[in-house]
Amino acid sequence: MNITDIRDGLEANLETITGLRGYSEIPDNPSIPAAIVNLDSVNYHQAFKNGLIELNFTITVIVGRFSARSSQQKLNDFADNSGDSSIRAAIESDRTLGGNAFDCVVQTMSGISNIDLNDGNNYLATEFSVIAYAN
Repeated sequence: MNITDIRDGLEANLETITGLRGYSEIPDNPSIPAAIVNLDSVNYHQAFKNGLIELNFTITVIVGRFSARSSQQKLNDFADNSGDSSIRAAIESDRTLGGNAFDCVVQTMSGISNIDLNDGNNYLATEFSVIAYAN
């Protein structure tokens, strides 16, 4: 298992959405709309002889200025279960993440919030929880 390759696989899947910029590492100054891959935890020994490792990620999606009505619509599109702008559909389009995982699933979307990127603007954002299984 290579965590960097798994993160890069998530980024590549996210960038199949037209106009969305994926980041496998936390950027200093993201281009909006952005999807940032954050590793939350790694659970080892999920099967005998270290045959399965569970990786838990949070994908933070920042859509646009908090006050813009179009930002809410874009967030709705990203939250859809399917379609060209669906975060779930994009991540699960290659569930092996380029051959680096056994499987990958999006579990939930939660926490619509206001995020400050220290540029004088507030942005609308949400989080998706993702689990990847690898060895």
